Amino acid sequence: MQPSSLSPSSEGRIIAADSDLEKYCALAVEAGATHAKQIHPSSVVTAPWVRLKCQFGCPGYGRGHCCPPHTPTSDQTRAILDCYQRAILFHVEIPGMDGRGKDYQKYLDTLVELEGEFFKDQYYRAFLFLAGPCRQCKKCGAAEGKPCASPWKARPSMEGCGIDVYQTARNSGFSIQTLREKTDPGNRYCLMMVD
Repeated sequence: MQPSSLSPSSEGRIIAADSDLEKYCALAVEAGATHAKQIHPSSVVTAPWVRLKCQFGCPGYGRGHCCPPHTPTSDQTRAILDCYQRAILFHVEIPGMDGRGKDYQKYLDTLVELEGEFFKDQYYRAFLFLAGPCRQCKKCGAAEGKPCASPWKARPSMEGCGIDVYQTARNSGFSIQTLREKTDPGNRYCLMMVD
């Protein structure tokens, strides 16, 4: 699927891609993203139920600085998103969810570096939401009350901040389904707020 350079907002209006952001989309694809698409922040869906999936479905709940309850609530995230006019949604296809490994972590690290490039290019408000739990350290110090050992690299996940990743991806023209088996090919999404 090749998403178009036009993106529907949540109100249904069409948003043209900004040419000054195309180079960042291209850099993300070079780094391993399957797609990088400019979207309007209004197309990002937040909901209180999303964090329940972390609290009652993930063994890492409360054990990481980048996971709930240490992350913004869906209402706080919505307020943050509403401060922006431009965002980029990154999509990466994973052959099997068990196969994330080093290549996947390298891709996530590259997106964090891309946030730094945005900042250096005067997009000082750039902020990245990643996918899934932070894996910068083998064991996060949050459970022991220790500060984050890698705050320059650690970023919260979209879902950990109350973002409905499935509906957000669908609003942007992507196909995303739940998986039956861990070995099924999957899709991961990350979100860069730009302005």
